[in-house]
Amino acid sequence: MNQPLTVEQIRRAPKVLLHDHLDGGLRPSTVVDLAREIGYKDLPTYDPAELGVWFREASDSGSLERYLETFAHTTAVMQTRDALVRVAAEAAEDLAADGVVYAEQRYAPEQHLERGLTLEEVVEAVQEGLELGEKRAADAGRSIRTGQLVTAMRHAARSSEIAELAVRYRDAGVSGFDIAGAEAGNPPTRHLDAFEYLRRENFHFTIHAGEAFGLPSIWEALQWCGCDRLGHGVRIIDDITVTENGVPRLGRLAQYVRDKRVPLEMCPSSNVQTGAAASIAEHPIGLLHDLRFRVTVNTDNRLQSGTTLSEEFARLSSAFGYDWDDIQWFTVNAMKSAFLSFDERLALINGVIKPGFAQLKWAADR
Repeated sequence: MNQPLTVEQIRRAPKVLLHDHLDGGLRPSTVVDLAREIGYKDLPTYDPAELGVWFREASDSGSLERYLETFAHTTAVMQTRDALVRVAAEAAEDLAADGVVYAEQRYAPEQHLERGLTLEEVVEAVQEGLELGEKRAADAGRSIRTGQLVTAMRHAARSSEIAELAVRYRDAGVSGFDIAGAEAGNPPTRHLDAFEYLRRENFHFTIHAGEAFGLPSIWEALQWCGCDRLGHGVRIIDDITVTENGVPRLGRLAQYVRDKRVPLEMCPSSNVQTGAAASIAEHPIGLLHDLRFRVTVNTDNRLQSGTTLSEEFARLSSAFGYDWDDIQWFTVNAMKSAFLSFDERLALINGVIKPGFAQLKWAADR
């Protein structure tokens, strides 16, 4: 087994992040600042260090529903234009500082309307913040490219409206569409009108599927809704059996996902927190990597998991012995799967990612 790579080593690698929630990535100090600005009284503590610990502990319940409750606090302080600009800018800066060169930030505009903002104003504020964060990162000598994934809540009834919003801003920072929220009782097929509209508009979309719910959610997302990527998709492992001789046998859905190179937006630490995986060492990503599914590594919610993309890779390196070649493989998978034009994806792979990893490998061999 290879010597595990450290967080400090991995931070130097050019990385790609596809599944990261804007309202799950705030700095604890920013949550406190914004709460005080608007007079929000419901935080469990106003000490930033203690608040960071609270978010992590509250998210360690093993329940997706309990995990999602923590977002009541973050969305509560993201109800003004200035707050959205600040949160988005800091997200881009923090990701760039972690070595991320391309990131898609997802959030639900419908959750940021309590203080009078319109859906359009929410999207424009987030874009302003992301661009500001990109500039600040560049001034600090780090390059990052960002895009928005505009998200509809699967338990609500605004998915068609949000899909149309995403398409209207497709040339102004919005890269794709998503639906999120509790899977149980809220199948993706409830939103078929939105997905059919997006397909007619040649627009990219991903669907949270196969996280807390099983194979039917994945099957519906792919075969009824036609998604480009699977948000999490961890339960695809339920369609794979391993014989007594250690030979994996793929069911028809798993075979389809692998054959079609459907990207899986896997979030190891988050999956452990919500009970989708027992531990990092037992996470299905190990077998799926070995079977060469189109696996990508993501953070999901950096605040709730107390994580960074570098830390996610370090945990996988420790659990599975992954080296630079493996991390490059995950990263190229993610870049190939990004909601970005082919030419732009290729430029980042050949001009940034592969040279960056080549330099790290060369330094390691010396």
